[in-house]
Amino acid sequence: MPRLSAIDRERAIGQLQAGNRPAAIANVMGVATSTICRLWTRFQASGSTRDGARSGRPRVTTARQDRVIYRQHLRQPFLPATETSRNTVGTHGAPISGTTTRRRLSANHLYCRRPARRTLLTAQHRQQRLQWGHQHLNWNQRQWRDIHFTDESRYCISHADGRIRVWRRRNQRYAANNILQHNAWGGPSVMIWGGIGLNHLVGPVVFQGIGPGRGNGVNAQRYINQVLGPTVVPYFQLHGNLTFQQDNARPHTARATTAFLQQNNIRVMPWPSLSPDMNPIQHLWDILQRELNAFQPRPTTAPQLEQAIRQIWTTINMATVNRLVRSMRARCQALVSANGGHTRY
Repeated sequence: MPRLSAIDRERAIGQLQAGNRPAAIANVMGVATSTICRLWTRFQASGSTRDGARSGRPRVTTARQDRVIYRQHLRQPFLPATETSRNTVGTHGAPISGTTTRRRLSANHLYCRRPARRTLLTAQHRQQRLQWGHQHLNWNQRQWRDIHFTDESRYCISHADGRIRVWRRRNQRYAANNILQHNAWGGPSVMIWGGIGLNHLVGPVVFQGIGPGRGNGVNAQRYINQVLGPTVVPYFQLHGNLTFQQDNARPHTARATTAFLQQNNIRVMPWPSLSPDMNPIQHLWDILQRELNAFQPRPTTAPQLEQAIRQIWTTINMATVNRLVRSMRARCQALVSANGGHTRY
């Protein structure tokens, strides 16, 4: 049965006072006759149609305390609810619980979520990013069509994932079956390079001879010998109107790399530091990682991982690539709106 609104209650009382029968009123309003009878009894006893006070546990915080809790977490979003609880004495004379604090915050639409992780930006970084955003804000699709976005990404056999959960009994945390083991270096891994542009997908180039330890990573010489020389130069000679984009990692900005690109007449797009959110290929790495997570059978060695990456790469359709490249205008708009700060990309 529907619940009577305040207006319907007043109407029902008026009709009862006019001498109408409860059954007739209930039939018109679509409620049970007993509802009208209870309403009449309550009105005769209290002179009001409002619901009476209900039993239940009283609130341990006042309305003022609720506002203080809300404003405190609005100013300090990383403040733990337990700390607020310890410093808030409820109406029962003791500190309130963390659950109470979380309920008060949820009632004001503040929810506990994992924060987005981004690189620390200095004022200089923000200024550079904002300037770059303004410079490219009004670029059209024809201009973005000539940019070839590139980057490297590392993929591991195992990787830390804070969202993994285990179902276990109490006091069985360290039972062998309940321990998630991982290698300190992430286990066998593969470092790849790739490039995208409008109607262009290049790669993946798998780096050879790299691994953990100083001097074993990607340096300028490996970058030139394994990526620029065999892949980038021939591709750009075939498509002479393209502009090469890369971030400001040391192998990319080394004098040897800069000289090699100049010698081969490859135009390089100026790029602001710490701006992976402006590079659409980052989303392609995310797509590749999700596909790897679901890949069966799961790779257990570096060669198997490389084979899986190459297999997944062949399934990337050009519509996905073009959608990412066409997002550049929106990325620049978001960057300017954020005043050079972090964006959602």
